[in-house]
Amino acid sequence: MSEIAQPGSRVSIALLHHPVYDKNRRVVATAVTNLDLHDIARAARTFGLFRYYVVTPVEEQRELAQRIGRHWLEGYGAGYNPKRREALELMRVTPALDDALAELAREYGRPAKVVVTGAQGHPGSVSCADLAERLKCCGDPCLLLFGTGWGLTEEVFARADVVLEPIRGPGDYNHLSVRSAAAIILDRLLGNR
Repeated sequence: MSEIAQPGSRVSIALLHHPVYDKNRRVVATAVTNLDLHDIARAARTFGLFRYYVVTPVEEQRELAQRIGRHWLEGYGAGYNPKRREALELMRVTPALDDALAELAREYGRPAKVVVTGAQGHPGSVSCADLAERLKCCGDPCLLLFGTGWGLTEEVFARADVVLEPIRGPGDYNHLSVRSAAAIILDRLLGNR
């Protein structure tokens, strides 16, 4: 792929439905939701991302996500709402994170940097401002990972090249929807200032 000046064109996002924790810290696979598919795709398109991956090992969940996507890409929805179609064109459904990383490596000719997000703090995490500066000056592709359920597992964090610091409000409550977190982080990384 040729180098493109816009930092967002080297950024992709992945919504992981596995491996994630449930509220009891068991590793589970969570369900795909229609709202996440649409809203994260729209945020990805708004900020000029290359790709949006929906990652689930559950075949029925992959089929559901693909069926929803087809409705807006090929079905009645394609004509009804062209803006939704344009956003969902970015979506790819894969059974594992490694599939998304392999596709990006083929596309860019080098591995993507893995950037992990989460609501809990991790040692050595960086701010969105720091990562935004890296995106402006470096040509490396990167894949932002967002988790569902009660967050990404430590196994996923161990694969990170970069861990972003959590989004914090003024109080102790910190349980944003993944759709909201993705939009906030994309704005902080790639929004016009």
